[in-house]
Amino acid sequence: MFAGNKFIVSAALNGGMQQDRDGAVVPKQPEEIGEAAARCWEAGAAMVHVHARGPDGKNTGDKEVYAEIIRQIRARSPVLIQTTNGIGVRRDPDTGQFIWPTDAERLGLLELEPRQDLFGIAGGSADFYHPEGGYVNETPYVNSPDLLKQTIKAVYAMGSALEYEIVEASSIHRLLRYAEEGLFDRDRDNVWLLHGGGYGAVPAIARNLIFNVEEGLRYFPRAIWGMTSTGRAMFPMIALGLSMHCDLVRVGFEDGLYLPDGSIARDNREMVEAAVTMGRFFGMEPATVEEARERFGISELANVSAVG
Repeated sequence: MFAGNKFIVSAALNGGMQQDRDGAVVPKQPEEIGEAAARCWEAGAAMVHVHARGPDGKNTGDKEVYAEIIRQIRARSPVLIQTTNGIGVRRDPDTGQFIWPTDAERLGLLELEPRQDLFGIAGGSADFYHPEGGYVNETPYVNSPDLLKQTIKAVYAMGSALEYEIVEASSIHRLLRYAEEGLFDRDRDNVWLLHGGGYGAVPAIARNLIFNVEEGLRYFPRAIWGMTSTGRAMFPMIALGLSMHCDLVRVGFEDGLYLPDGSIARDNREMVEAAVTMGRFFGMEPATVEEARERFGISELANVSAVG
């Protein structure tokens, strides 16, 4: 938990499927993502979460595209960079069916050069349904135990921090079992739980998310915990998290386009500004990059290695 009244603002800039609409412009190409990241940092974000898109604006797992995104971001700002480990789906050009990334593709993103600062992984499989993010049909999304275990080992061996995306309490209990089996220390300072609703069968309602938060802190009492949600529920759920003095909030076009008043944001920066304003209503201030780095437990030496 942060000392004092600081919270980290994370900007999920684009996702894999979100497209421009209603005046919102979603950054897709590396230079656009670099510029969007800089604007979010100027507005108070300490980190950005990014997906790569190909020249056609659609999902790609191409490691060179991810590497170029990292270079473009670092050329413009010191904001911390987290890449997805989901990559996202692609469509077969002949059948139109979803093609899900393999575990090997997803693990390949742990080996980028230059290296990202932070990592993320879903805490379990889910029936993924996220119309606000471009996923309009409910589809099983498999996050295998082997993928999760390999990611945990690799990220902690690198000295970085790993975000576990928690959509239901079963993910917390799975992580607890892995900790009890010796995969990682449940009392480490940078166990990182991101709670969210609205991504699948789990609704964005307060009692569900409060239960998940309390379960997470019951078993991982030193955890970094954050709050997010989708669409029009994003800012109400972030307000809930801030009222509970969460460590982090995630906003951005990956998860939705709506500002607290229901209008459409034109740029990710507007969402960061809204999160900062909301935090101040609860007496909290956005963490700087340096403060976020300290809370995540990632050293300057690791960052120099990543940039070099």
